[in-house]
Amino acid sequence: MRRPGAEERPSGADRQSAAGRPGAADGQSAADRPPRKDPALAEALDRTANPVDSHVDPQLAGDSRRPGRYDNRDQADHAADHVHHVDHLGRGGGGDGDDADDDKDPLALRLEQLILGADRRYTPFQAARSAGVSMELASRFWRAMGFPDIGQAKALTEADVLALRRLAGLVEAGLLSEAMAVQVARSTGQTTARLAEWQIDSFLEGLTEPPEPGMTRTEVTYPLVELLLPELEEFLVYVWRRQLAAATGRVVQAADDEEMVDRRLAVGFADLVGFTRLTRRMEEEELGELVEAFETTAADLVAAHGGRLIKTLGDEVLFAADDAGTAAEIALRLIETMANDETMPELRVGIAFGTVTTRMGDVFGTTVNLASRLTSIAPRDAVLVDGALAEELTRTGDAPASETEAAALAERAEKEGEEPPSYRFALQPMWQRPVRGLGVVEPWLLTRRG
Repeated sequence: MRRPGAEERPSGADRQSAAGRPGAADGQSAADRPPRKDPALAEALDRTANPVDSHVDPQLAGDSRRPGRYDNRDQADHAADHVHHVDHLGRGGGGDGDDADDDKDPLALRLEQLILGADRRYTPFQAARSAGVSMELASRFWRAMGFPDIGQAKALTEADVLALRRLAGLVEAGLLSEAMAVQVARSTGQTTARLAEWQIDSFLEGLTEPPEPGMTRTEVTYPLVELLLPELEEFLVYVWRRQLAAATGRVVQAADDEEMVDRRLAVGFADLVGFTRLTRRMEEEELGELVEAFETTAADLVAAHGGRLIKTLGDEVLFAADDAGTAAEIALRLIETMANDETMPELRVGIAFGTVTTRMGDVFGTTVNLASRLTSIAPRDAVLVDGALAEELTRTGDAPASETEAAALAERAEKEGEEPPSYRFALQPMWQRPVRGLGVVEPWLLTRRG
């Protein structure tokens, strides 16, 4: 039985993807990575060392009473008060707007302003009033986006006010119900929170050495974010538009209005066998590399063959496809690819076909539950499908109804001098068995025809 061992696993640098670690794709060392020698980075580092000359508001860079930096004493007092405010957003906790956080790192404040592009100006109540929405609705939107309650700390910007206006405006115009607007906020917040955490972790992991003597990794963060921010922002919008166009195209092709919400899809789970035992035997870093390699490989295969990766769960991935043939091809490709990787445990896959409810990018319903149950009873390195998917593969000509029928058709075609039918997949009925919560089902073993 194959099990990954520490002595046979590639190093972290070899397993890290190019997207996750700069320079990994071409084998560059930390010292050779292009950003370290990029003139733009050098210029950004210079601004970090001399914040007065930066485009960032000087009041966040240090002593707010430095001569020549403000027109009068009132402006200096305002700047000092600005830096003095408590940072609650993203950390939880409450406040009344007058508390001070003496331990707050000025660099963290400068990073916040760089990313948000605006000063802190409003308490939550002031932001809600400026946006023309009730405090109750504003709180619902903020919580849905994943931000904690912050009392009445002055921690919000013009962008926060504008976001409230936009969501409330969609509701007032009748384009979205209030409940739908909250769902939009929640789905966007959950997706981007995970993306932001991954990006920061991955980018900072690559900073094994500071580019200038005496600089810490924390100090390098500012110029790195300054360089990456506009590029990542444009790339994010590009990918979102592409995904939105693809999703819209799938929905408008639905047969009727009801199918736009509850659609017939093939849903599959791919699960690593014995993962729980592996967690007790492997070091954390090794385990993380294995999970990343599995998720990356699965995501690439699903996308390349026309499916959609719904979510990853560490040792398991959930995918969907519009037709049975696509799902079957993805499942077998996953098995074949993982079987050729000696560092990977065995894999098992279960697929079901039927009506699926989609919400916030996830899928729900009996079909999803059945696919999960089939995965749990599938043999190692094998694919089990339900009767509905087997029937669909037969209907579309991707698999014969039986091997006996396939042999008869091939013999007849040979006698008549014609090409025999060509099938991609083979289906073998398995013993019926009870499945918890779903009654008795008859799984089919899916294989590839030679």
